[in-house]
Amino acid sequence: MKLIAIVGGIGSGKSVVSHVLRLMDYEVYDCDICAKKLMNESDTIRQRLAAAFGDEVITASGMVNKPKLAEIIFNDKTALATVNGIVHPEVIADFKRCAAKCSGRAFFVETALPQESGIDAMANEIWMVEAPEPVRVLRVMERNGVSSGEVLQRMKNQDYSNLKNNCVRHIVNDDTNAILPQIAALLQRL
Repeated sequence: MKLIAIVGGIGSGKSVVSHVLRLMDYEVYDCDICAKKLMNESDTIRQRLAAAFGDEVITASGMVNKPKLAEIIFNDKTALATVNGIVHPEVIADFKRCAAKCSGRAFFVETALPQESGIDAMANEIWMVEAPEPVRVLRVMERNGVSSGEVLQRMKNQDYSNLKNNCVRHIVNDDTNAILPQIAALLQRL
């Protein structure tokens, strides 16, 4: 079985590619969705977050106070690294359990943080989803109701130039080139 990482910056269309693959009966593990789920289900994660940032990052009902946590880490790279150091190992362990159950010829993992999680080094190949910056900014503004400045700030924190994988395939998702033929061509190579 091949492990294929689907990566790309915010607004590039990773989720669109993942959705298409799911429709084609491929298994896709979404690191972002699973991390959010694990943050609320894992006592270990919640306890470690509270120890690192204080009890205010946990709500009265015992869930992670995501707005408070986001406020803490937004412009603090050290705090962000601490959160990633707490959450990433749990996500990787969960991802590996899911991948071990896969009986298909490929297992896909969607991640915005391939280097930080180490998935770039684990994957057999990487599918880099790309779109021009103006297209990405507009997509995120419409999707999240945020300003262009907020989107550009998030983009500055995403760098895929040092991937630990020599097998990078590109999918152009620029609202002009159809992505389905690109995905089909990559699947034929498996």
